[in-house]
Amino acid sequence: MIDPDQLLGVASGLVEQAESNEQIEVACGHGVSTSVRVYGGEVESFTNAESHGVGIRVIRDGREGFASAGTLDSAVLAQTLADARDNATYAEPDPEAGIAEPDGVEAVEIDHWHDDVITMSPQDKIDIAVELERQVLAGDDRISGVRVSSYGDSASGFALASSAGIRASSRGTSASTSVQALADDGDRTQTGGAYDGARRPRDLDVGWVADRAVSRAVDLIGASKPTSRKVSLVLDPHLAATVVGLISGTLTGDRIIKKRSPFVDRVGETIATPALTVIDDPTDPESFGADSFDGEGLACRPNPLIVDGKLTGYLYDAYHGRRAGSGSTGSAVRGTRGLPGPGIQALSVAAGDGGSLDELIAGVDEGVLVFSLAGLHSGVNAVSGDFSVGVEGRRIVDGQLAEPIGECTVGSTLQRLLLDVTAVGSDRTHLPNGVSTPSLVVGDVMLSGAST
Repeated sequence: MIDPDQLLGVASGLVEQAESNEQIEVACGHGVSTSVRVYGGEVESFTNAESHGVGIRVIRDGREGFASAGTLDSAVLAQTLADARDNATYAEPDPEAGIAEPDGVEAVEIDHWHDDVITMSPQDKIDIAVELERQVLAGDDRISGVRVSSYGDSASGFALASSAGIRASSRGTSASTSVQALADDGDRTQTGGAYDGARRPRDLDVGWVADRAVSRAVDLIGASKPTSRKVSLVLDPHLAATVVGLISGTLTGDRIIKKRSPFVDRVGETIATPALTVIDDPTDPESFGADSFDGEGLACRPNPLIVDGKLTGYLYDAYHGRRAGSGSTGSAVRGTRGLPGPGIQALSVAAGDGGSLDELIAGVDEGVLVFSLAGLHSGVNAVSGDFSVGVEGRRIVDGQLAEPIGECTVGSTLQRLLLDVTAVGSDRTHLPNGVSTPSLVVGDVMLSGAST
């Protein structure tokens, strides 16, 4: 069983060994996870794993040392602390180096723990993946197979203690299922993927995942390269989350201080359509990214990033907050194997008045309902904002879905994407990746395909 109090006891015991001229921060973690892959109604792989971890940070005379280990064995813990102290002697002095200090913000209690993840039998977990595959194969005669059907879950605990007096702990569970459906398309095979996540297995919607994967694959049969033109992109919440997440990832303090973001020194400026409001809000209990504490033990809090189109701030951990002169925004993210850094925790896009996805489609004269975006890692430059990725989906003509398209790209910049959002849906959805967003329509995007 995951016991955060026990983890906190281990972390606190190490912190009590701090010497008078040093700061110590200790993060401890314990997790169990299950992973199932099914093919042809049979188990292709089944993994049940348990892990422990500790990460110790020592700061002395502005020099920071870090060491980690994959066990909570007392002898190893003692050696890890010694290693962190030793590593600090080789570090360059940094006047801003230091652990987080309590800032008086009260934590919101978040409880995302469900025993089901621990008590559910392995066979019942396997059956979820088997049933998902069965429903996909039975969903349409044009489905030729399933590349993979999977189930996964995790239960984890985390605790942090520091010589600044911070004591924080939490635990949570999650479960997910995903599938890739294959549809015959002459000499080609079209793929449709879908997934769902929940805090416990029983809340997974296997039927929805199967239907989405089947429709995504079948709807791409006969896809052709479209002619190049300016279009509006219609993004359902899953695709909107991807795009908004890319943009918000450029608003973290490390990128801002290094001037590796197109939004440096732009607080107070209009960077998006007035219909767009984006907040990183880990205090929202409905979000899959919700938590009581950040990766340095400070209370999580709502951090507005874009309000009515205006940039209102950035996300900082303690170190980058000191460098910026603003302090931490309670936005440190980390595991036990690495140092904390600023990051998005529970991104939230406010719902608009654009209506449902179908209503957004009906309002588009020339566009594309996007099924997938390919090449996000190589096609997006987070420094300049340049954006060019592969796209496939269905054309929209006069508010109606038309033929499927593929083998094309869309190009713009992250800056223009924000300004070119023409409609924000009312269908705000909490997604398993921690992002909560409605559907979006982005206008005036260049679709590059066949020459006219």
